[in-house]
Amino acid sequence: MAESRRDLLCCGICHQLLRNPATLPCGHSFCMQCITCSLNHNERNKSPCRCPECGRVFASRPQLNKNTTVAQKRPWRCMETEGPSCWKHQCPLDVYCCTDEQVICATCASVDHRGHTIGLVREERKRKQEQLMMMKRKSKKLIQRQEEKLINNREILQQIEEKAREIDDYCESILAGVIDSLQKHYVSVRELISTLGEKTAAQVQTNMKNLELKKKAMKTQYAELDQLAQTDSDVHFLLKWPSQCYDVQADHFHVSSDPLLPFVSIKTAVEKLGNQLEALCNKEFGAIVQTVRNESQQEFRGGTEEEEMQQRHEAATPESYDFSEVSSTNTQPTVEPKTREEFLRYACELTLDPTTAHKDLLVSENDKKVQLCPQTLKGPSLRNPERFLHRRQVLCREGLQAERCYYEVEVTGGKAEIALAYKGIDRKSSSKMSAFGGDVNSWSLDCSTNYSVSHRSDSIQLLTPPGHDRIGIYLAFKEGTLSFYEVSDCMKFLYKTEATFTEPLYPGFWLGEKCRIRICDLRNDTINQ
Repeated sequence: MAESRRDLLCCGICHQLLRNPATLPCGHSFCMQCITCSLNHNERNKSPCRCPECGRVFASRPQLNKNTTVAQKRPWRCMETEGPSCWKHQCPLDVYCCTDEQVICATCASVDHRGHTIGLVREERKRKQEQLMMMKRKSKKLIQRQEEKLINNREILQQIEEKAREIDDYCESILAGVIDSLQKHYVSVRELISTLGEKTAAQVQTNMKNLELKKKAMKTQYAELDQLAQTDSDVHFLLKWPSQCYDVQADHFHVSSDPLLPFVSIKTAVEKLGNQLEALCNKEFGAIVQTVRNESQQEFRGGTEEEEMQQRHEAATPESYDFSEVSSTNTQPTVEPKTREEFLRYACELTLDPTTAHKDLLVSENDKKVQLCPQTLKGPSLRNPERFLHRRQVLCREGLQAERCYYEVEVTGGKAEIALAYKGIDRKSSSKMSAFGGDVNSWSLDCSTNYSVSHRSDSIQLLTPPGHDRIGIYLAFKEGTLSFYEVSDCMKFLYKTEATFTEPLYPGFWLGEKCRIRICDLRNDTINQ
């Protein structure tokens, strides 16, 4: 019934709902525009005017009359469906344009949406209703999952708080025990110092008393000698002489040459222990912090693939967040090279400074090689203030302070020390202050039957036995690291020390008997396998 009514209201030319309907004398109705175009076409082609519907031929162009009957039938459609009407045509909004996704009236469908996919509102509502129910089910499922995650996170949060308190109490007990132990040792050291002070003072006081008695006896003897010397009688002088004659010798009473030495020993030992404890704490606590940072760098993101698909279908997309650990802004240390090719990128040119060489050393081969001289050198040049007087040591001309520096040396024939030192290292005294690694001004790798590293007179024995003659030295000046490697077909790590370098470092060498050291030319040199 609805379809037959719709056919009555459709144009026989455009097959759309009638717009401004006009009727021919035969009784068929068309859109005014459509029938006008048809009649104009017939006249241009000089063909008779005929009805497009029934084919009736008219002798002349028929008069087009407005079809009021059809026009009066349009309000009937407004009564079919209750609801809002089209503001433009005042017709029910019972048509849905799937192309434009708009609710329209039948007139809009025939005029503004011609050629679009058209459907009924109630059918489209049914289809959308099914999609809505599916979205509701997925949304409910997602809400349940989110609720489960919230419950789980609440439990995790509670566990974190409990574990944090537990670990805090545990660490406090452990470190408090360490502090208590250090306090006990500190008390024992203070008692030792007090006892040592009292004992040493008592010994010195005893020595002073003995010296006073000795001094008094010697004064008495001196007075007797003086009296005998003033005797006029030769006989009396000779009679007294045997009793007064004795050998006047220096006093051999032993007095400790340095009673303060035990105190210096205690100070040195405690200072060394303090440095070792500080280094150990920095290393171990640094490792703990780094471990925590590495474990906390994992990113935790909310949402699953199904949730993302659901969010793409929802009109209002909920905001999502990424929960990531905020990394610190501390500058990370530069990665140290691994292969020899990477080290060679930072190769530097070095030459020995003959004016610093000890008189027993001979510098040769364009100041690249140093060895013991068969004969001790003599001459006015040996009085150079830059020269080492008591130790067979020599420095290079170049001070290193670039961000990265690398060089290699070959050591053959005997014991040697490969060092870096500040320019102000002591060169005149025979004490350990002038030795490489003997004070705060130098760092040294000792090469003998075993390797050892020295600084501030502290020596660390390395477990690696020497295997090759060539040693590589890598200095990261700004980072404050100095590394030693044994060089062959690969880089064998020996030791790495850390310090704050305050001025340029000068490479230096100490040579033992039969030792020879050569600075390698890394541009043209090859490794002797």
